[in-house]
This record gives sequence, structure tokens and C-alpha cells, in this order.
Amino acid sequence: MLLETNLQKEFGSIDIYVFDQLLKGRLQPGMSILDAGCGGGRNLVYFLRHGFKVYGVDQAPEAISQIRLLANQLVPDHNNDMFRVEGIDQMSFGDASFDVVISSAVLHFALEEAHWHAMVNEMWRVLKPGGIFFARLSSTVGIEDRLQSLGGRRYRLPTGHDWFLVDYDMLNEKTIELGGEWLEPFKTVVVHNSRSMSNWCLRKQ
Repeated sequence: MLLETNLQKEFGSIDIYVFDQLLKGRLQPGMSILDAGCGGGRNLVYFLRHGFKVYGVDQAPEAISQIRLLANQLVPDHNNDMFRVEGIDQMSFGDASFDVVISSAVLHFALEEAHWHAMVNEMWRVLKPGGIFFARLSSTVGIEDRLQSLGGRRYRLPTGHDWFLVDYDMLNEKTIELGGEWLEPFKTVVVHNSRSMSNWCLRKQ
């Protein structure tokens, strides 16, 4: 129980695939990290504790209030302006501001394809050359026969949720368009035959 408590304190509820990037040594103290769609900061506890320059945006004011409170508890002199109430498709940060951009379980909430591209393009804009882009997002992979198409890449899942879903070909085409390099092989986990979560991890050239 003590080990579990200590791990939770150290890492929060970090996405296991973000944790994997830590284990591979790609994320180092001193790096600037943007969590695009940060929510209450479940992926940011470790980074706040260990000397990363941590930023976040979320459309929900209550989420930003929560992450600001968390940041101030862990890093008392943290600048609250580093967390902003903003949409991912139109952020106020400058070009090439961050070493790492994280988008965990956010992109499948795109309203339609143009909105999805706008969010991805904006995250790419604020990423530095040589920087890492990590997205975990829902896809059609492995559950194609369980989805109801609503048109425009929107689908109704077996859970009843209506999400914007991608596939490998779409992500690879976007990678080529961006001029990015796949940093990890395309990976997908099918969750109880009800949704499919894929990883998209790139390096900006």
C-alpha cells in the first residue's frame, strides 16, 4: 500500500504511454511541455515535481482552476499564466515554444475534420524543431464492424458516444503533410470491444 501511495504521489494518474516516453529518456528536466487539453493535470504531476517547464490549455475554466491549484501546491512560485483557458485550435503561445506537446484523449472530440486539422496544425505550430508530439486518440482500428458511421469521420461507438475517429492512413498522411517523423510505431489498444485507442508519436524536423 505504501508503494502504491508513493507512486501515485510521484506520478499522479499519468497516461502509461506518456510514462513510456519518460522510461525511454526522451523527456528530461528543463524541457518545456505543453499539455493541450490538460484537464485537471493528471499527466503533469511528475513534470511539475521534477523541474520541467509545464504549460497547459483547456477550454474548461474549472479544469484550469484545478491545474493551477495543483501547480501552486507542487511548485509554489509557478506562474499561473502558464495554464490558460483556450481552445487547442487557437492558442496564444508563440511559434516553436515547446520541446514537447502532449494531447491525451482529446483529438477524438473534434467537431469535424477541419476542426481536427486545425487542432493538430496549431499544436505543431507551437512545437520546436526537433520537438516531440505525442497524441493518444480514438481510432477505428479493430472495431470497424462495431461502429455506426455518422459521416465526416464521425462515428457512434458501442458506448453511445459520438466521436471523431482516425485510422493509420489518415495519421500517416498528416505526418507526411507536417513533415514529421514517426518516433514510435503506430500502436492501438482495443478496450473491451467498445473503443479503440491509438498512439501517434512524432518528432518535428
